[in-house]
Amino acid sequence: MSIGPILRGLGETFRQMFAPRVTILYPEERREVSERFRGRPQLDVDKDGRVKCVACTLCQTVCPSRAIRIEPAEAPDHAKFPQRFTVDLSRCIFCGFCQEACPKGAIELSRLYELAEYERRRLLYDQERLKVR
Repeated sequence: MSIGPILRGLGETFRQMFAPRVTILYPEERREVSERFRGRPQLDVDKDGRVKCVACTLCQTVCPSRAIRIEPAEAPDHAKFPQRFTVDLSRCIFCGFCQEACPKGAIELSRLYELAEYERRRLLYDQERLKVR
């Protein structure tokens, strides 16, 4: 039996021990995502704290996975607003069509990527959970 292969194996082991790390220590270290990353949808609010959405339902119409549901309502001054706005993240494919279709820029895909839940019903985001804080 030759000792050469064993020494080559040990040499490779020591070389890898002192090489720079490739992995990150998640969750202590968070991965930095690119500017183009599309994560959790969120609704923007104006300076008065109201959602910018005018319930035009364009985002609901263009959503290929039908993850967005909007129930429009009308205020006494004839301004439309969403009575109910929900996004089902178990259906969402994070394509960004809703963001592109919104004429008011009310919905956008953030860079948040930690979306795992233990219960499916927690993946239904209502208007309050979607608001930018």
